[in-house]
Amino acid sequence: MPTPPLPELPAPPERPAPPASDEIIEIERALTRVTYLSTRARQHERLMALAGVPLDRAAVALLRQVADADPLRPGELANRLGVEASHVTRTVQQLQRSGYVTRVPDPADRRAQRIQLTEAGQQAIERVRQVGARGMQLALSSWTPEELRQLATLFHRMVDDFLSYTVDEDTEEQPVARAGNP
Repeated sequence: MPTPPLPELPAPPERPAPPASDEIIEIERALTRVTYLSTRARQHERLMALAGVPLDRAAVALLRQVADADPLRPGELANRLGVEASHVTRTVQQLQRSGYVTRVPDPADRRAQRIQLTEAGQQAIERVRQVGARGMQLALSSWTPEELRQLATLFHRMVDDFLSYTVDEDTEEQPVARAGNP
């Protein structure tokens, strides 16, 4: 299957950005390592084998999104996953054939459809999450409960900050205010 083209990056701002601090550089390096480790094909295959779920990475990512929200329109799923709508359409069709998702009418617009987990889809994503959590539990077994709470809090904060940051194409990059962060 051909890889979808990467989105175009915005032009760099006219003024050079200040240099990143040593702490930011180290965070970026650590995230790159975590991303690499968690997205390796062999790691994914092992996780799927242990969970007994024969799905590719794209299907698992989509199932996770559907499991974490009310039923979503395919376009909303594409936005959340940062992929083209056609990619979501193909993955939804694959998951529908496998019995993991179904299409339901959108209550706001009966012509539109939303994607919803089936019971089999719910069971599959629970197994994937259980296996993933067991592996993480083993890897972080020497951490104290307080360290784990701190890490979880900081990860959630970082993800929220990433999601609230947008690029205004006409001006410099601007943060978007969110609840609790003026």
